[in-house]
Amino acid sequence: MSNAWLSALDQLEEAAAFMKLEPALLEVFRSPKRILQVAIPVRMDDGDMEVFTGYRVHYSIARGPAKGGIRYHPDVNLDEVKALAMWMTWKTAVVGIPYGGAKGGVQVDPRRLSDGELERMTRRYASEILPFIGPEKDVPAPDVNTDERIMGWIMDTYSVNKGYSVPGIVTGKPLAIGGSMGRGGATSRGVLVVTNSALKQMGLQQDGLRVAIQGFGKVGGFAAQLFHDAGFNVVAVSDYKGGVYNPRGLNPSALMRYKEGRDTIADFPGADALSNEELLELDCDVLVPAALEDQITEANADRVKAKLVVEAANGPTTPAADHILDSRGIPVVPDILANAGGVTVSYFEWVQDIQAYFWTEDEVNARMRDVMQKAYENVRSLAEEHQVRLRLAALAIGIGRVADAHRVRGLYP
Repeated sequence: MSNAWLSALDQLEEAAAFMKLEPALLEVFRSPKRILQVAIPVRMDDGDMEVFTGYRVHYSIARGPAKGGIRYHPDVNLDEVKALAMWMTWKTAVVGIPYGGAKGGVQVDPRRLSDGELERMTRRYASEILPFIGPEKDVPAPDVNTDERIMGWIMDTYSVNKGYSVPGIVTGKPLAIGGSMGRGGATSRGVLVVTNSALKQMGLQQDGLRVAIQGFGKVGGFAAQLFHDAGFNVVAVSDYKGGVYNPRGLNPSALMRYKEGRDTIADFPGADALSNEELLELDCDVLVPAALEDQITEANADRVKAKLVVEAANGPTTPAADHILDSRGIPVVPDILANAGGVTVSYFEWVQDIQAYFWTEDEVNARMRDVMQKAYENVRSLAEEHQVRLRLAALAIGIGRVADAHRVRGLYP
């Protein structure tokens, strides 16, 4: 498996050369602003204590407070969190929202923890990163294996330490404590928006187009439903245990019901079993990687048969694979654009919390759609002007906006 941080640096170097970025700024961008690693001692249900390792990385705060999710996964490591923080920095800049980039994570398999253990670990992690976070400093959000319940615990932990409620400390939290309408499915909705924009550019009609989605979690599962409702033919989905395929189409609602209580859609009746690796190589029109990093690599990129790849996950395509897909004429809508609907509505949630005035779901969805469509058009226009990949164009826009902030702010002292 490739190293996510090295992949992120490769992307930065390529974009910097294309943009003719000043060497001094490139040197700044090669390193995160600050890194926090914490030990998280947790009292387990059997009375023993276990210590988990957690991270929070601020990559940049040049354009505003740091922003980025928190993930719980056994493979979480510092290089991964650094890469995700870098990508978040470019992502917020591409869609033009006033945030920097951050990321956090805990090296843990949350499925083996009881609810009580999960809550105690979350609250201790939040306590350990307390000096790093705040509505004006760093605003966490859900990511892999975290959800609105976990965001609620973090909001409460921070608020108890402050002595008053601070809803703006996290986004993606329950509506009862300042969450936003439309936040739960925002990333998936944004993926659909940019997919439709890309298909329009390619001259393809969406009705009946075959979609394969790797990952059936918060993003992939809801995306499957949205694609289905929009008239696409969802032919394959998968999760961490495997996937299912039916060329006539799958019913995402039935898949979601099957998953309840089983924690997987593997072995769903009325469909053929397939692996995550096989799903990536299916004959389909749109491939949506919505799982983890490093899924499309140099080893399998020449076997991808999709007409379009839309990255709902962060970093699912390695730099080498990205060039292979480009040489084969397969466009890739990059992660820093494709999955930015989530951070866009997180920004809306933060704004609503600060104002203590909340919008309707229709308002949230319409504003997100406008932001995503404008961002896609900006990226598409630059890509066409210079005859480069969408990823390189998106990176150039994102990095360029962060660089502008550095130039205007100057260097202190």
